[in-house]
Amino acid sequence: MVGQRRVVEIGLLIYPGVQAAALHGLTDLFAVAERISSEEAGDQLPALRVSHWSGEEGAAPRRIFDTHPDLPSDADSPLVAVLVPPSLFGLPDATPVRHLTQWLAARHADGAIVGSVCIGGLLVAEAGLLDGRSATAHWSGAEAFARRFPRVRLEAHKPIVDDGDLITSAGLMAWSEVGLRVVDRLLGPSIASRTARFLVVEHSDSAQQCGSNFAPLLGHGDAAILKVQHWLQGNGAVDVSLPAMAARAGLEERTFLRRFRAATGLKPTEYCQHLRVGKAREMLEFTNGTVDHIAFTVGYLDPGSFRSTFRKITGMSPSDYRKRFGAKQAEVAVRD
Repeated sequence: MVGQRRVVEIGLLIYPGVQAAALHGLTDLFAVAERISSEEAGDQLPALRVSHWSGEEGAAPRRIFDTHPDLPSDADSPLVAVLVPPSLFGLPDATPVRHLTQWLAARHADGAIVGSVCIGGLLVAEAGLLDGRSATAHWSGAEAFARRFPRVRLEAHKPIVDDGDLITSAGLMAWSEVGLRVVDRLLGPSIASRTARFLVVEHSDSAQQCGSNFAPLLGHGDAAILKVQHWLQGNGAVDVSLPAMAARAGLEERTFLRRFRAATGLKPTEYCQHLRVGKAREMLEFTNGTVDHIAFTVGYLDPGSFRSTFRKITGMSPSDYRKRFGAKQAEVAVRD
């Protein structure tokens, strides 16, 4: 029962050749998370509404399945997240899916988190959402992906790239982890962990043990602030200033400060700190760069300031974080 709970909707995009197992698996995963959150938190957490969207013969996608058909149905209502499942057969050329990519771009512009699994990332890239952004892709198609989308910073060695408002994954069966990341965003790391445990699937524990990976609020409806958020996600909040952010929003600085905090719950400086630390966590997990180098890469000229901010947000030093969650450490543990 939804009762008096706030309802948030997750859309799953259907396209030619979509893997049915992932489509229905994600639907079931969110149903499990919804049940657990209802039992654990009652009305404190939002209810999850999951819908399937299909656009046939060039028509704009429409809702063809709804886990809560009794609720009011508005095709133009904002989705908090849109996920693109994988395909076993590849994707058609750009022209036949243009109606889908335009819809994806519009949902992202409205504030939806966009996530993709394996080859589903091609649709996200075709929509232009990954231009200038980091992403991953299945190893078998990485070279072709890079040729087709040269503006994307492809990191095919990573199983998943969680860039806040955009999540891409490389593996055909990675839909469970992408789904759990969305559960983490909407219901918190504890519910995500319990959902993974119930389904007996792996889930990165770094978010729960060190606080959630930075998940910016995007569904606030302030288009000017959302424009700045997308810009910050794209440049990693490196070498940005208050005047630059206000100018990007087209607002006077004092007005920008007030509206930014009202929309995101954070001051611009705090927001940028969380975003930079999120990038640093990813680098600590997947690269061998020194802490000082990582600090500089994510925008800190003073490594000491970076270490202090990192500890404040995660509760751990950068070196301790790498020891616990670094990919190479995990590989050693498996071999042992």
